[in-house]
Amino acid sequence: MVPDEIDVNFLRKFRKIILDFVKKGHRVIIVAGGGKICRRYDAATKAIFPKVSNIDLDWIGIAFTKLNAELLRALFGKLAYEKVIDNPNNKIKTNKKLILGCGWLPGSSSDKVAVLLARTYQAQTVINLTNVDYVYDKNPKKFKSAKPLKNITWQAFRKIVGSKWNPGANWPFDPIAAKLAQKFGIKLIVCQGVNLPNLKKVLAGRKFVGTVVG
Repeated sequence: MVPDEIDVNFLRKFRKIILDFVKKGHRVIIVAGGGKICRRYDAATKAIFPKVSNIDLDWIGIAFTKLNAELLRALFGKLAYEKVIDNPNNKIKTNKKLILGCGWLPGSSSDKVAVLLARTYQAQTVINLTNVDYVYDKNPKKFKSAKPLKNITWQAFRKIVGSKWNPGANWPFDPIAAKLAQKFGIKLIVCQGVNLPNLKKVLAGRKFVGTVVG
């Protein structure tokens, strides 16, 4: 959404894909992340006050997820529920086709919120739009030998991401959220966020570029 400046072209196309999907009778819950600018705020805070707590860094991140979610909510107008959901455990009663969510509490990312919302609304799949095409067996930015994994079990996936949460980390999926998703029996799809034609394939149930975890 906001790699450096707000990506208007991306948001316009993303909006159309979601609207087309909803017109086919589907309901959608979208949870916004904090993005690159959030990590910049974290870095600036640490540079000024190295002893800043992880809880305070989390609250900064949560604020950015709320801002991004409000932007998305406004883009969908009356089609979306009128408030951004920040407590994923409370099920709201609405006929709206779209619900927007954001970060909730310190100790995990918006990925955890997505998993909790999936459980609350009995959704079977979470789609994580990220900055890589696949989950890899190791960090592809550091290791040229990293291999893409098209299908992987939750057990194997959690060995890759570990078990501890770190504010501002750039995992393919939050370790805390991964643990919960495995517990709830939720399937995860990880794919490149800017590849919107690929997202259309995911939503249509067609062959796509990405990783299925479950």
